[in-house]
Amino acid sequence: MQALARLRSSVAQALAKLKAEGIVAHGIRLDITDRTAYAAAADEVERVHGGPPTLLFNTAGVNSFGPLENATYGDFDWLLGVNLGGVVNGMVTFVPRMIAAKRPAHVVTTASVGAFLPSNIAAPYSAAKAAVVSLMEAYRLALAKYDIGVSVRCPANIKSNIAEATRTRTRDARFGATGFIDNEQSIASLHSIYRHGMEPMELAGHVKRAIEENQLYIIPYPETQAQLRQHFDAIVAAVLPMEADAEVAAKRVKALQDWIAGDAKVFMPPPPAGATTDKR
Repeated sequence: MQALARLRSSVAQALAKLKAEGIVAHGIRLDITDRTAYAAAADEVERVHGGPPTLLFNTAGVNSFGPLENATYGDFDWLLGVNLGGVVNGMVTFVPRMIAAKRPAHVVTTASVGAFLPSNIAAPYSAAKAAVVSLMEAYRLALAKYDIGVSVRCPANIKSNIAEATRTRTRDARFGATGFIDNEQSIASLHSIYRHGMEPMELAGHVKRAIEENQLYIIPYPETQAQLRQHFDAIVAAVLPMEADAEVAAKRVKALQDWIAGDAKVFMPPPPAGATTDKR
């Protein structure tokens, strides 16, 4: 009950601040892992605003830290359920409604630079975020013909209260005991680093520009560039050069191209009338 009271208070505070700035706003309390509640929230959005959103932000996330070898099923179920399952629920709930509305729209989903630079003390989180990146890359391809853009935001350190997610009040009892470190000292430790993170308003500015330019990746952290390059260079270096098996590789490439041009079409519905081609 205390957690619900805090949530209601947070929603009320956010609404008051927005309305004080003359912004029309409507708040809905939502557990993003509850698909029935998500559908009800989508219905309420359409009732209040006369249609589905043209801007969809999948942002909610939780984290927990500790030795990977100590992780429990509950740790994986909770972290994957919110960080990946919550995104799936948002997309499956809202995207068909946005397509049906036939209006230009944009989706922004929050992943993490940890999707590319995993850590052994935050592995379930990183795994979920890696899946989110892949999913948004695929949605980018799927939704272009409906004039719906897709961006995936991959922040590094950001000033937020995500450290509080490790408190038991945000983790349902059904997930059982955690194998990770979860105490006041660990929460204080996380706050000590997050307080140096990018201000949310600054990150919002990068997101705004990404929407305007229909940019897929949003990673406004120059300090991560060297690590990302090292990571992806290692992946590319692991691929055999074409000359190592050129003849057989060429046959595989041709077979795939022929399949895409022919039989693969059975998996793709015809484009909608008046569909646009993504030239952005």
